[in-house]
Amino acid sequence: MRLEDRVAVITGGTSGLGLAIAREFLAEGASVVCGSRTAGDVKALQEEYPDRVRYERTDVTDLDSVTALMRSADEGYGRLDVVVANAGISRDGKVERLAVADWEAMVSTNLTGVFLSTRAAVPLLRERGGAIINVSSSMATRVAVGAAGYCATKAAVEMFTKVTAIELGRYGIRVNALAPGILDAGMGRTLTDNDRVWEAYRKRFALGRPGEAREAARAAVYLASADASYVNGGTLDVNGGLLWA
Repeated sequence: MRLEDRVAVITGGTSGLGLAIAREFLAEGASVVCGSRTAGDVKALQEEYPDRVRYERTDVTDLDSVTALMRSADEGYGRLDVVVANAGISRDGKVERLAVADWEAMVSTNLTGVFLSTRAAVPLLRERGGAIINVSSSMATRVAVGAAGYCATKAAVEMFTKVTAIELGRYGIRVNALAPGILDAGMGRTLTDNDRVWEAYRKRFALGRPGEAREAARAAVYLASADASYVNGGTLDVNGGLLWA
């Protein structure tokens, strides 16, 4: 029970990796508020943990919406200890044909959403300290043709993490990034569910398989817990040993 009595907010927490993180946090004793545009699959968690799961409809690109999400955790459970900025989107397309609207959507969600989550959480975290976990990606440090927007925003998330870790450390707030590789949930599923495409990618994985969402979620538990009390400003790769051509 490494997160017993802790209260966590998870953006994008109703599906994919976010839902897996919520499940692992709950198993470790935390109370969780899942913020997302839709309720997704959160109902199953609420049935299993009726007193420790809340859902708040949230738009991470809107400061008022994100602020309301953080306040919901504080008012509903009396405190806020952990924020996982997980909400993210991807829009494929080479630069020459990538729609401006798609670029702006990725920047707004993947990068501005992380900034707004931090901005809204700091007033509630700085009295007692806490942990912020920004979800990046293995593609933050690898070239993927047709994914300029996604790669660029995730790379920016990692530098944002480093800067805010230095700025917020004086309050006892640790800020780290979690960089999963290809998982069997969320956006990664579109790759692993396509046998032909997956066969082309499989040889790039040292372990020969995609990761499970719960494996990345357990890494998030570590970053949120006292086990990582001196880990600040880092990026934890959870990719099984990923090579990228």
